[in-house]
Amino acid sequence: MAPPSEGGTNALLPDLPKGPLQAYRARASFCWQELALFLEGEDVLRLKWATPRLLHFQKAIFSALENDPLFAHPHGEGLSLEKYRELNFLRCKRVMEYNLLPVESIVANPLLVQTLVTCLGMYDWSLAIKLLLHMLTFASVIYSSGSERHLKYLPKIFNMEIFGCFAVTELSHGSNAKAIRTTAHYDPTTEEFIIHSPDFEAAKFWIGNMGKTATHAVVFAQLYTPGGRCHGLHAFMVQIRNPKTLLPMPGVMVGDMGKKLGLNGVDNGFAMFHKVRIPRQDLLNRTGDVTPEGTYVTPFKDDRQRFGATLGTLSIGRVTIMGMSTANLKLAISIALRFSATRCQFGPSDAEEVPVLEYQMQQWRLLPYLAAVYALDHFSKSLFLDLVELQQGLMGTDQSTRQAELGREIHALASAGKPLASWTTQRGIQECREACGGHGYLAVNRLGHLRNDNDPNCTYEGDNNVLLQQTSTYLLSLLARRVHGGARFESPLRTVDFLEAYPDILGQRFTCPSVDSCLDSSVPLAAYEWLVCYLLRESYQKFNQEKRSGSNDFEARNNSQVYCCRPLALAFLELTVVRKFHEYTHQHSVPPPLRAVLGRLSALYALWSLSQHTALLYQAL
Repeated sequence: MAPPSEGGTNALLPDLPKGPLQAYRARASFCWQELALFLEGEDVLRLKWATPRLLHFQKAIFSALENDPLFAHPHGEGLSLEKYRELNFLRCKRVMEYNLLPVESIVANPLLVQTLVTCLGMYDWSLAIKLLLHMLTFASVIYSSGSERHLKYLPKIFNMEIFGCFAVTELSHGSNAKAIRTTAHYDPTTEEFIIHSPDFEAAKFWIGNMGKTATHAVVFAQLYTPGGRCHGLHAFMVQIRNPKTLLPMPGVMVGDMGKKLGLNGVDNGFAMFHKVRIPRQDLLNRTGDVTPEGTYVTPFKDDRQRFGATLGTLSIGRVTIMGMSTANLKLAISIALRFSATRCQFGPSDAEEVPVLEYQMQQWRLLPYLAAVYALDHFSKSLFLDLVELQQGLMGTDQSTRQAELGREIHALASAGKPLASWTTQRGIQECREACGGHGYLAVNRLGHLRNDNDPNCTYEGDNNVLLQQTSTYLLSLLARRVHGGARFESPLRTVDFLEAYPDILGQRFTCPSVDSCLDSSVPLAAYEWLVCYLLRESYQKFNQEKRSGSNDFEARNNSQVYCCRPLALAFLELTVVRKFHEYTHQHSVPPPLRAVLGRLSALYALWSLSQHTALLYQAL
C-alpha cells in the first residue's frame, strides 16, 4: 500500500530501503507510516529543539549514539567487568551532556521520558537503567518527596557533580518494606539524624549504581524521635562517597555485588551505615518532618496514607519496568518475524520452498506476542500518564479522597502490570528464540542478551508473585466494603466500575453465534468481566472459609493465594489491558485505513489471553 501523500509524514518517516522483506511489506493492507504516526503521536516523532528545525526524536537519539565513537561497541563485548562498567558510566555521562530531552519537553509531554529510556535500552539496557536510576528514580524522588530546601541538589544531579542511587531493599527485607531495619535516630542537640545499620541483615542490598559509582543515596530508614518513638519509613539524602575520589565516607561500608546473569554494566552494590550523621534538612520531608526540637509533624492524619505516599515512588519503578519489558518484546518479536519472513523451508514441491512465516504453526507461536506488544505498550503508556497525574497531585499537596483512591488504584494496577508485562516478555523471548531454530541460539541476534536482561524485571521492584497479592487485596477490600457497607464499586480510572453489575454479570452465560463474531474484542471482553467476577467471588469465599476454620487473617490470605487470589489479580489486569486497547482501537479518531488491522490486533490479544484461562472457564460452568 502506498504511503499517504502528505509531505510531512514522508519527511518524518521516509520509506524503508528495499530488501528481502519488501515482498511482505508490499502486501500490507495499511500504511506503516500512518500506523506509526497514530500509535506514537507527532509529539514523540517530532521534538522541538533549541533550533526551529523539527527532528524525528527517536532517530535523533539513535543518530547521536551511532555517530559517537564512545558507543561503538554495544554490550561491552570482549571487555572485563571493570572496563564495561567504566565504559557504561562514561556513556551515561555523555548522554547527559547531549541533553537529548530538555526539561521543558518533559513537562510538555512526559511520555518522551519513556521514549528516551526505551531507545537507550534498545541499544544497551545497562546504559538505560544506569541513567534511569540516576535521573528518573534518584532525582525524581528528591523532587517529589522533598521540598524547596532539596532543590539545591538538582543542578548537581543534572551536571553529574553527584551521582545517585535509590536504597530501599535490604539483605533480609525486599518486598516487606515496612520491616526494613535501617534506623534514623534524631539528635536534637546537633540537629542531625544518625543513620545506622544494626547488623549485616540490615545492609542495603542489590542497589543499582551503588557498587562503584554512586556518591549519594536516597536511603529509606525507620525514623525515631527523642523518646524512642518510631514514625515509620522515611527517605533521607545520604552521601556515601567522596565525589572527587569515590572513596567511602566515614562510617559507610560500601561495595559491589559482582557479576550477574545480565545487565553487567550496572554496578549493583551493598552498603552498611555505622552511626552516620546527616543534617536534619536531609530528611525528604514532603510526607513528614522533624522540627529542630525533635517534634514529628506530618500533613497526613492516617499513617497508612503517609506510608503509601512515602512508597509511591515504587509505582514509578514498576510502571517503568512495564515499558522496559514491552520494549524487550518489541525487539524479540521483530527479530523473529523478520527471520521467519526470509527463512524458507519445505513447500508444495521440491523445487519451491516457502517462508516459515506462512506456516500456521509459526503464526500461532509468534503473532499473539505481536498483538501483546501493541496492547501492553498502550497500557504502559496510559498508566505512566496516570502516574504523572498522581505525582502532580502529591506535589500540589492534594489530600482529597479522590487522590487517595487514585493512589490505591495505580498501586494495584502497577503491582499486577509488572508481572503481566515481564512474564509475557519472558515467555515471548523464549518462543522467539525457539522459533528461529538453531540460528536463534547465536549471540549476535541478541535474543540471549534480551532474555538475560529482561529476567530481573520479574523480581526487582518486587517479586511478581508477591506483588500480585497487592492487587487481589485491593479487589477483595472493595468487595468487603460493598458487602458490609453497601459502598459502590468505583475508582478514579474506572477500572473496577464494571463490578457494580457484579451479581448480574455472574448470572450471565457466554453466547456467541459464530466464530467470526469472536473477532470483535468486545466478545472476549465480556467473557473476561465474567471471569474476574467469578474469581473475585471464589477468592472472597475461600478467605472467609479459612477464617471460619480457625485461621487468622495472615493464614487465611496465605491459603487463598494459589488457586484464587493469584489468578484473580492476573485476570483483572489482563481485562484492564484488553479494555484499554479495545477502547483505543475502536475510538472515532482511528483513521479508517487502520481500523481493520487494529481491530484484529485487539481481538487476537484478547482471545489469546483469555484462552489461557480455559480450565477456569470450564470449571465455573
